[in-house]
Amino acid sequence: MKNILKNIQWSISAAAVVFVSSCAPDIESPSSSAGQANFSKYIAIGNSLTAGFADGGLYLEGQQVAYPNLIAEQLKAVGGGEFKTPFFSQEQHNGSGYLSLKALVDGLPVMENVTNNLAIRGLNPNGAPLYTKYTDQIHNFGVPGMRLDMAFAPGIGSVLGNPYFERLLPDNTPPETTYFGHVTSQEYTFFSFWLGNNDALGYATNGAFTEGPTSALTQTATFNKLYNDFINKLTEKGQKGVVATIPDVTAIPFFNTVTTARIVAGITASTGGAYTKVYIQTEAGVREATEQDLFGLTFPTDTLGKVSNGIPGYGLIPQNPLHDKFVLDKDEIVEVSTRVNEFNKIIKSAAESKGLALADAHAYLNKVKNPGILYNGIGVNASFITGNAFSLDGVHLTPMGNALIANLFIEAINAKYGSKLSKVDAAQYRGVKFP
Repeated sequence: MKNILKNIQWSISAAAVVFVSSCAPDIESPSSSAGQANFSKYIAIGNSLTAGFADGGLYLEGQQVAYPNLIAEQLKAVGGGEFKTPFFSQEQHNGSGYLSLKALVDGLPVMENVTNNLAIRGLNPNGAPLYTKYTDQIHNFGVPGMRLDMAFAPGIGSVLGNPYFERLLPDNTPPETTYFGHVTSQEYTFFSFWLGNNDALGYATNGAFTEGPTSALTQTATFNKLYNDFINKLTEKGQKGVVATIPDVTAIPFFNTVTTARIVAGITASTGGAYTKVYIQTEAGVREATEQDLFGLTFPTDTLGKVSNGIPGYGLIPQNPLHDKFVLDKDEIVEVSTRVNEFNKIIKSAAESKGLALADAHAYLNKVKNPGILYNGIGVNASFITGNAFSLDGVHLTPMGNALIANLFIEAINAKYGSKLSKVDAAQYRGVKFP
């Protein structure tokens, strides 16, 4: 069964792809102005997307092209001040480590883990990495893994909490410190806010199977209270800002690469037709997987057909179906999509009530997925590796993807505050780096 993965063809090619929709080259106005906003002290609040996490890790190149940094560069022309990000040093530029594309063999990507020049100072009592501290002033408060519910939880900045947040805090930080309290205590005149993704994404990527707080689906009522508490605090002195909606989890390569058809083709070829179906465990019972069910990019194909619970043929016979956490079935897709839509209604309502700009990332990334866009002649879609928007983890953005999201935020700011911010030339930024 070990050859199954080789038979799940990704059809990856560096050839150009024609997309249905397109846009004309951006022509910027020669004059810039701030409009009704004060950009002198800009801070960014968010999770891994805000931090510049990419390719399954946080490293210096990704941090440098994180969308808030690109926005901050454009703000300088209209009075924007200094914008500091907690960069890893050049000596430790690979940060947490990340994935790189080593080769393409018969259309199949071969990845390798980058493990040199890491910014790891040690391990916590549970054996998890502790990253090199950065305690100078910062303005980009993007923290990988941060959820809206966890933002209000004490202890998240301790050595047993979120390691990316812990690295930003002094050693004597009080245990009751929360992410919410930390970021709202900063001085700022303008903010960007993109939290809430992980309140649905962790649940979805774990097949809608809860295994601890990071894979739980936040309740709508909880999201409503915490989101509004956060926004109310951020705007209590009249500060302006831009907030973003939560993307559709099915719009990312993580969920649109390993399809049921590819898995079936792989097992059929590798078993000589002895097995031709995949069976999954759902809340309604065991059934055959269909194209309406979604498998994650990290789906362990090498477990198919193995002995599980004393029964051979794991995932290939109805008596031994795949565990629920390995597939987001069609009913679970509806559940997650419904919850994300409820979250986005809350976000849009908060933006309207507080007079904030709204960057609709949900609508934009759905457009990137289907039909895809042309940016100044460059095709961008949600295809794994060749789509230009998403990195090798299938969730986070490439440098080009960050530039496009920065422009989405800038467009929203211009529309709301009458600003004339120049957009980023996304064509100057790369997609996935090929070997």
